Amino acid sequence: MIFSTILYPFYHGQRTPFIFGLNLLTVILVFLVFAIIFLLILPGIRGKSRLFWMCRVLVSLFIGAVIVAVNFTSDWAAASMKTNTTYKSFSSGFVNAEIGLHVGLSGINVTLTGNPVTQLNETIDYNEMFEWTDSLDEDYTEALERGLPNPILYIAEKFTTGSPCGFNFQYLYSGKYASATMWTAFCCWLVANILFSMPVILYAGCMMVATAAFIFFSLASFSTIQNLPLCVFAIGTAYFEIEYSSSFWLALATGVLCALIGILVIMLDCLIPEKMKGAFSVGVDDDDDDDEDYTCLAEGYLNSNFLEGVTTTFAGNKMTEDTSEKITLQSYKVKEKTCMLKLGLATIT
Repeated sequence: MIFSTILYPFYHGQRTPFIFGLNLLTVILVFLVFAIIFLLILPGIRGKSRLFWMCRVLVSLFIGAVIVAVNFTSDWAAASMKTNTTYKSFSSGFVNAEIGLHVGLSGINVTLTGNPVTQLNETIDYNEMFEWTDSLDEDYTEALERGLPNPILYIAEKFTTGSPCGFNFQYLYSGKYASATMWTAFCCWLVANILFSMPVILYAGCMMVATAAFIFFSLASFSTIQNLPLCVFAIGTAYFEIEYSSSFWLALATGVLCALIGILVIMLDCLIPEKMKGAFSVGVDDDDDDDEDYTCLAEGYLNSNFLEGVTTTFAGNKMTEDTSEKITLQSYKVKEKTCMLKLGLATIT
């Protein structure tokens, strides 16, 4: 009875989903819904602008999805190895397993998968999450109480505040600053998309460059983990070192893409501003339409009493007052009907 109150039974706790967690899956589904909605609108666009519009929307959604998704992934840095190692404390049993470490902006995932999965009459398939919070030491203590396998405890101990490796504070602040600058890049991306729908293409290009800049700031913030002294993870006869993984390189590629788009838009807007406005379908015929509408409204109502006494000279011959007035009235009536037809106020019958 005494031992039952001190020692905790070995059991599998609730696993944290890896790679496709709930938050990440929500982000992917939201951007997929937006993409499908825009593709449904695509048949309503005529001419050559359909292909340009489709590429513009899909590339923009891809950039936005990457910026948001990398905040929830757990593979900014990763390492793995296969080795024979002790399974649990107070046990002489050895298992052949693959051990993985996956570092994200909010914490780490430690995985342990047996090869084969069933060994020592147990299913060896663990995936444990330790977040960068003030309770990481408490999570580690809880993992000890739950009796998790030795390899997971060994790796998690490296990231506690008492570890001589000093991983905790460096990874904590690097992840926080990287996440903050990445969300700032997302805000710049939103502003850029709003400006692309307005006749200010130059400023939209500048905001795309700002988006790229904040993505690079995020990568630089996360890269400060390389300033730590080398701390080798050795389990059994094997060891590994943490290296950049897929989310880091995907964010880097997205930042380069944003920089190229922003610079290209700025250059083309300075060289051929009218064609750029035409390509984005903004500010092309606004001024001309306003002038024509104003002219139509100004000439739509004409009082013939003001035309009395008007004479017109045509081909050097002086015309009579009645003939001049009739020609003038007819020309104004034609203009009036044309303007009314254009404005949708009447039809020529």
